[in-house]
Amino acid sequence: MIVSRAPVRFSLGGGGTDLPSYSSLHGGFLVAAAIDKYIYVSANRRFYDSIRLAYSKTETVDSVDQIDHRIFREALRFSGISQGIELSSTADCPPNSGLGSSSTFTVALLNALHTYKHEYVSSQQLAEEACKIEIEVLKQPIGKQDQYIAAYGGVTAFTFNTDGSVEVERVPTRPEVLAELESNLLIFYSGVEREAASVLSKQGQNIQSNTDSAVERMHRIKELGYETRRILTRGNIDSYGELLHEHWTNKRKLASNMSDPTIDEHYEAARSAGAIGGKLMGAGGGGFFMFYTAPAERRRVYAALVARGLRPLPFRFDTGGARIVANLRQL
Repeated sequence: MIVSRAPVRFSLGGGGTDLPSYSSLHGGFLVAAAIDKYIYVSANRRFYDSIRLAYSKTETVDSVDQIDHRIFREALRFSGISQGIELSSTADCPPNSGLGSSSTFTVALLNALHTYKHEYVSSQQLAEEACKIEIEVLKQPIGKQDQYIAAYGGVTAFTFNTDGSVEVERVPTRPEVLAELESNLLIFYSGVEREAASVLSKQGQNIQSNTDSAVERMHRIKELGYETRRILTRGNIDSYGELLHEHWTNKRKLASNMSDPTIDEHYEAARSAGAIGGKLMGAGGGGFFMFYTAPAERRRVYAALVARGLRPLPFRFDTGGARIVANLRQL
């Protein structure tokens, strides 16, 4: 038995500039943080030659080509494992919630399969292989942030070059600054699951056509990514709330399905209760809110969002990235 895990993430600043519709022309930059909510994948040798998969449903098939789950299927093809394996997946957070869970699952799965084959792979290789499967093979309209932060972990800055390469830099943040940021962030689930692809496709179209000055908005969001790195490096954390508000103000105009009246009401309720700024994480349209609050206002904001039926998500930052947490397989 092998158990692999990888962390989901928050985009702290610059999120969306990794999308190829923008980064392939202008280059992207963002800061992301891995958190202690994980996708787990277990792998075990199966007595039979068939393949058994367990996730939200169960599949037992005789060949890789018969697998319905696209990522399971393509990862097994990529690994060259074609029979006699059992794979299962569990998660600490719901799918389609803006935390990058699909790409995190891909990273955790690839790590499990490599370990099953007695292969050690680096964080860089895991991220690159996950991008290849999701973007090149499955043609998903996504960027590379989620795969890289799941593989590397930590509070990390990524530069997405126009040639498709990615530069990785751990943000030099003092422990007390990270502790203050953890304390001042409130994460709440909106209760809305949405397919990221529909929002990202619309956003990509608007960037390509520069609808409503979409490219200029993306330029500003990238600048906010650089500013996030400066804030975390210098430790002047109180200015992060206003940055978060400006980020959301720009982001919500990038696609018509990025927000809706209910989401806007939740956001304004948090601001009225004292939140300095916030945003929906991931593609938008649903999923998790992130709000920044001063310590004195934290309880009021918390109570206001709970009263609206939103569910809090306690968290800590993760520093380990993708890892194998158990390897009991006999040679």
